[in-house]
Amino acid sequence: MRLQQGQPECGYMSPEYAAEGNFSVKSDVFSFGVLVLEILSGKRNRGFFHPDHHHNLLGHVWILFREGRSLELINAHLRESSNLSEVQRSVHVGLLCVQHCPEDRPSMASVLLMLSSDIPLPLPKEPGFFTGRSQSSKADSESSVNEISITMLEAR
Repeated sequence: MRLQQGQPECGYMSPEYAAEGNFSVKSDVFSFGVLVLEILSGKRNRGFFHPDHHHNLLGHVWILFREGRSLELINAHLRESSNLSEVQRSVHVGLLCVQHCPEDRPSMASVLLMLSSDIPLPLPKEPGFFTGRSQSSKADSESSVNEISITMLEAR
């Protein structure tokens, strides 16, 4: 899967895999975190839309978390039938899994421990693909703002 212009996220792919083709067990942790956040919200990361901003689902969850409004993310069916403190903890763990740097993400063993106990959780750092999507059309994104392009040639 290729990154397309104006499309800052790649569904379940970790940033290091999407950008450089580097894959590790931390790539799986990233994908797991995306799945957790999708399940909790009832929305998909890819193609997510919010009228107040142009972030993907991960960016939206990050904003809500930082503002102390994580529960606004939760799917209505889950909100009615779940222990909200467990759901809020799951959002927190999901954000730990989708941190931009692989070194910051927990191992899957740590994720399991975090989800099955009450151990204190570290604060997550900014998620991967936390950039807003452009509102411009494809035609607009193919040229510069002033419609001038410069080509620089370099010898090998």
